[in-house]
Parts: sequence; structure tokens; C-alpha cells
Amino acid sequence: MNKIIILIFGFLSLISCKKVINTNSYETVNEEGLEKRLENDTSEWIILFDGTSYDNWRGYLKEGMPKEWAIEEGSMAFKPSEEGGKSIITKQKFTNFVLSLEWKISAGGNSGIFWGIFEDENFGKPYQTGPEIQVLDNDRHPDAKANPKFHQAGALYDLVQPMYDVCKPAGEWNLCILEVNYKRNKGSVRLNGTQIVTFPLYGSQWDAMVENSKFKGWEVFGEYHTGHIGLQDHGDKVWYRNIKIKPL
Repeated sequence: MNKIIILIFGFLSLISCKKVINTNSYETVNEEGLEKRLENDTSEWIILFDGTSYDNWRGYLKEGMPKEWAIEEGSMAFKPSEEGGKSIITKQKFTNFVLSLEWKISAGGNSGIFWGIFEDENFGKPYQTGPEIQVLDNDRHPDAKANPKFHQAGALYDLVQPMYDVCKPAGEWNLCILEVNYKRNKGSVRLNGTQIVTFPLYGSQWDAMVENSKFKGWEVFGEYHTGHIGLQDHGDKVWYRNIKIKPL
């Protein structure tokens, strides 16, 4: 009898298990996950920063790169000045993509990764049009201590909080993979191998999120499906490297 029960239990477990559990205990990876779709996608990765030049970048509302952005040991190294306003954007615009990069933040530091930026003199800052994925020192910055944690590292800033805190300490590299896919109306963030945020990109759910955020009443926020990728000057030292993008 015991053997029969075990066999029945095993069979039911087998047919009901439609998800594969990652070795990271935080994450349940669907069979139609990001890695599988990337493998099946025929488009090529575009290198946005190879560690040697800023050929694919320029300052927001500027023709060239701000002097505050240097190249150090194969990384973009931002050292803020008193003037501020030195966020940078890609020269090229993108719509549906997977963006892969590594970031490292200084102690107590804050920065961000934007997409869908509409560059216009009427909008002095990239965040007026482009949604942001937060880059933060979760151990020291007060934004990470608020609950709910809509400003924690990896959050869709002020809109969707991370499911897990898998951010490495200040001074260590974090691997961030951002998917933006308007064809599927889905965005997601994977930080250090764990999917921590998923969100719609338009429609009633998106509108409700914006309505309950600091962006309420911002007429063009998140409205541009095609736009520049951006990296933020938030007045703190930050580093980025190994930046590449795959159009979807």
C-alpha cells in the first residue's frame, strides 16, 4: 500500500510541475523564460560600451560626453561635479530589447537606468519622459529603508518594488538585465540572476501604477515606446561596464 501511495504521489507531482526551480532559491523560472527566448532570437547583441570608448553615448541635451564621465579599467566611471545635470544617453534609439549591463555604486550612492527617453529642451531631465530602474546602495541609502520599497535597487522607480533584495554591497558589481517588450506588453528586471520585478508597459495597469506614483499628472512620462537608453547623474559616484543590447 505504501509503495502505491508513493507512486501516485510521484506521478501527480510530475504532471503538476510545469515550472523549473532555479538554483537560486528565490526564483521560479518559467519554461518560456528570458534565457530561452534569447537563445531563440536571431538578432545580434549590439555593444553599447566595450570598455574603451564612448562612441555610442553623449550627454543628455548635449552633443558630446560630459567630462565627469571617464573610462577606468574598462568601465564608465562617473564622478559628480557641483554643476550636476550630467546624465548620458545612447545616440541610438530602441523600442523592444534586452539590455544587459553591470553596475557598481559608491557607499550611500544613487543612480539609475532609463529607457524610452524622449530628448527635448522642454524636458530638462531624462526622468521626465523615461522610466527608471533604480541603482542604489541598499545598505546605506535611506531610499532602500522605506517600506514599501519602491526606491530599492532594481525597482521600477516609484512604480514597482522588487520582490527580493539581491543587491550586492556598495563597491561590488551587480549584473542587471532589463527586458522591455511592447509587443508582449511586458517589462522585467533580473538582478544577479534573480527576476525581481515584472511590469506592464502600457494599458490600464500601467496607468493605475502611474496614477499612484510621483509621476501622476506627468503627461508624457512613459509614453514614448521608442527612445534613448540613459544613465543617471544623481550626484554620486557610480560605475557601469559590459553594456550590450539585443533588439527583440
